[in-house]
Amino acid sequence: MEKPESPAVPQGHRFRYYDLVMAAFVTILLLSNLIGASKPSYVDLPVIGQWSFGAGVLFFPVSYIIGDILTEVYGYARARRVIWTGFAALLFMAFMAWVVVQLPPAEGWPGQESYEFVFGNSWRIVLASMVAFWAGEFANSFVLAKMKVWTQGKHLWMRTIGSTVVGQGLDSLIFYPLAFWGLAGWPVELLWQVVLSQWLIKTAWEALLTPVTYLVVGKLKQAEQVEIFDTDTDFSPFATSRGEA
Repeated sequence: MEKPESPAVPQGHRFRYYDLVMAAFVTILLLSNLIGASKPSYVDLPVIGQWSFGAGVLFFPVSYIIGDILTEVYGYARARRVIWTGFAALLFMAFMAWVVVQLPPAEGWPGQESYEFVFGNSWRIVLASMVAFWAGEFANSFVLAKMKVWTQGKHLWMRTIGSTVVGQGLDSLIFYPLAFWGLAGWPVELLWQVVLSQWLIKTAWEALLTPVTYLVVGKLKQAEQVEIFDTDTDFSPFATSRGEA
């Protein structure tokens, strides 16, 4: 199979919406870790009964969809920059949350205990979240970029769902055992049930929103006037050479 050529972005080309897509990615990422991870909820399912899930699963997968859009439209190298930006934002948020929680409350303020409960995540959960995000997002972007070359830019649905299966699977597989393994109330069988259910729910979200992904990708490619194939990209997460200008 002949590899598609990767047309170089013209000298001085300015992307119209790259910064906005980056801002959307970081916003969803921070929201999912700030308010989504703090509340477990449940639904009543026929036959199964009550099924618990983390509220963040409602919108955290959107960050993967935006990641797919970034890689598909702007290429792996620019998606890499966005992933690192999100990682830095998460790190800063975790540090500032720790600082604010440690500050002594004003005399008479009754909310310190509740504040600590919501924002005082343990170092273990914060570390697990950041490692899982980093590994899952880079895996997602790598798989999508490679599949775009292999399929010669066809079958976008296959690339987005396939990359999400890998990325979200890795994310869930890293986060839950790293955050909760061995803790009281988290028997091994429950831990793996949550890993599996979160993986399936996140992947289902990606599949459900495939028409939206098609629409946004089409509009952005038309606006940006580019079609990028990562045929000679350095896929190291730490590379800074190609496609970042």
